[in-house]
Amino acid sequence: MSLATGPAADAFVPSDEEQRIRETVATIANRYGRAYMQRCSEEERPPVELWDELGAAGYLGVNIPAEYDGGGLGMTALAAVGEELAFAGTPLLLILVSPAIAGSVLARHGSPEQRERWLRGIGRGDLRMAFAITEPDAGTNTHNLAMQATRTDGGWRLRGTKVFISGVEMAHALFVVARTGERDATTGYGRLSLFIVDVDAPGLQRTVIPTATRGADRQWQLFFDDVEVPADRLVGNEGEGLRLVFDGLNPERIMTAVQCTGIARQALDKASAYARERVVWNAPIGSHQGVSHPLAEAKIELELARTMTRKACALYDAAAKGAGEAANMAKFAAAEAGVKCVDRAIQAHGGNGVALEYGLADLWWGVRTAKIAPVSREMILNYVAEHSLRLPRSY
Repeated sequence: MSLATGPAADAFVPSDEEQRIRETVATIANRYGRAYMQRCSEEERPPVELWDELGAAGYLGVNIPAEYDGGGLGMTALAAVGEELAFAGTPLLLILVSPAIAGSVLARHGSPEQRERWLRGIGRGDLRMAFAITEPDAGTNTHNLAMQATRTDGGWRLRGTKVFISGVEMAHALFVVARTGERDATTGYGRLSLFIVDVDAPGLQRTVIPTATRGADRQWQLFFDDVEVPADRLVGNEGEGLRLVFDGLNPERIMTAVQCTGIARQALDKASAYARERVVWNAPIGSHQGVSHPLAEAKIELELARTMTRKACALYDAAAKGAGEAANMAKFAAAEAGVKCVDRAIQAHGGNGVALEYGLADLWWGVRTAKIAPVSREMILNYVAEHSLRLPRSY
């Protein structure tokens, strides 16, 4: 076996199956396109039609085990779906959460009953689950979560607030992380547990958070006022919630990365086409290095980010050491590349770059937000400094 055809090469060469997935997803997404997402945004309704068609075709559960009605193809396949959706101008934020986070966690830690009830629907794409972990006063310090889950005769009672929760308007249920028991006297950390809560549970209220992002997906603040949760909705064991959630955060970082690279590809395609056609002083503006070099540099950074993302997918699918490091690096690199690609595309268009008809201004906040969430670039740098470089912890 030569190195050119071995496993190392396979990780970076799309298989025929992946190519078919990308082509079919692109065909479906292009039937909807940017105009559909704009209508959904203006009408304040979720892109359910696109989601349902992709789910019926089997593309929203490609990473879910086949025995639970998924494709059994891992994160490499789901990343391909996510990137092509973003490239077509139809990114679906809930794909980061439902199949990537919830699906990954339930596949590894759900009880047989939970897998039948929830994972099978996620595999089919007809059950959607959002993820509620962030709180107003906790920031990136998950150990400081204040939401309390108190034992009752029949299960648990949840009280507290979550903020910046994505996709609730499309979801049937929520993954909710809450504190169970008292804080540790030495560390101050609370024991965190993971629950499944229906979005229409009595006592659960929500308000939308207006944001600058021009997309169909919305952000929510959730208020849990003594929400009753049956005992069988606890995922894993009490106090193990944070450990379980981490098995879903690497897929979330990967899917954030491909959303950024898909948007970046779209921006560079628009910029390159414009630079080839726009003629000033008797020559296409793309013939000038002042235009071509910034776009070329952005393209290089984009492909580096895509390469790291493929590495993260390969390591995660193989359950190999280094998957967490690669997923964090991929998300960091893709967010940085996405911002650069969109910014350079806007600059290449001149004044047209901020005209809504050219569709570039709409892309900006989609990639810029990825430098903040789901984990900030600063926390990724902390992770790399501490775990990759073995430097003293700084926070």
